Amino acid sequence: MPPADPVKLMLEGERLMTICNSCRYCEGYCAVFPAMEQRREFPPADLRYLANLCHNCAECYYACQYAPPHEFAVNIPKILAEIRLQSYEHYAWPKSFARAFQRNGLTVSILLAVLVTPAFLKTKQAAGTFYDIISHATMVTLFGLAGALVFIACLIGFNRFWKDSGANVKPGAILPALRHIFTLEYLRSAGTGCTYPDEHHSHARRWFHHLTFYGFLLCFAATCVAAFYDNILGWQAPYRVLSLPVILGTTGGLGLLIGPAGLLALKRKRDRAIVDPKQDGMDVAFIALLLLTSSTGLALLALRETSWMAPMLSIHLALILILFLTLPYGKFVHGIYRAAALIRYAAERRNS
Repeated sequence: MPPADPVKLMLEGERLMTICNSCRYCEGYCAVFPAMEQRREFPPADLRYLANLCHNCAECYYACQYAPPHEFAVNIPKILAEIRLQSYEHYAWPKSFARAFQRNGLTVSILLAVLVTPAFLKTKQAAGTFYDIISHATMVTLFGLAGALVFIACLIGFNRFWKDSGANVKPGAILPALRHIFTLEYLRSAGTGCTYPDEHHSHARRWFHHLTFYGFLLCFAATCVAAFYDNILGWQAPYRVLSLPVILGTTGGLGLLIGPAGLLALKRKRDRAIVDPKQDGMDVAFIALLLLTSSTGLALLALRETSWMAPMLSIHLALILILFLTLPYGKFVHGIYRAAALIRYAAERRNS
């Protein structure tokens, strides 16, 4: 499916926001509508900000009297989803990688074939330390460079979004924004749950997002603790089952199994009227990578005392590397821009 024309996309976004700003029936549903009401004009920078405030719950779509087949054809979730994708490309660094969002599914598939297949074919060998299979220098160099590039790309993208939004944030706005970020307040819908995957309210999407997000954080924490054990204390992996890195990693890994699996199941049942199908490849690729990294990590824990440790470690590290390399050019960035948008929204509310 060809990408949307950026100019026509912004004109359509401006048209729909103008209609919604006249109606205001949906102002209590989420942060998008109160933020919209503070504006009389909708330039591209503001539309990208509003698009990243949207959680795609679609409650406004089901409540709207002007939704299709009405001649106004108001479909806020779909148009904001399209503008969100355009915002990822607009703020991407390097700019030449912007189109990677459109081809994310294909990119992940190619990397899987190139990096995971050789790891899968790795000859089995006797169990030992992880560094008997992949040297410490190789591991640190490879993942250190990948991590640095990902951090720089995400930081530059965040900075571009922030400058574009022109936000003036005071310290008092940070705490309310963090509460909304870490609780997914706008998927609660006043306690009834959001209208996803269809018009019926449910908390499922919110809880699957929580499992995914906090599972990811726990796995990151496990990696940080393991790095401290290794580089500061001199304790080499693999660690005992009841050690802190293993407990954190196992808990996070289970979250990264249940959460993404649940999100994928909901995605298969969602109302197609509210989504941008061009993003399906990007969404599924990210969910698949989370599932693969978590499942191979748990398998590595189970098989680390066997001759299968070597190929399983190689596969797991190859998947983590692919996840790292695609983070700035896939669905992961929506969390960065949504957090920035929620901080700006909290600042606007405080300043108004």
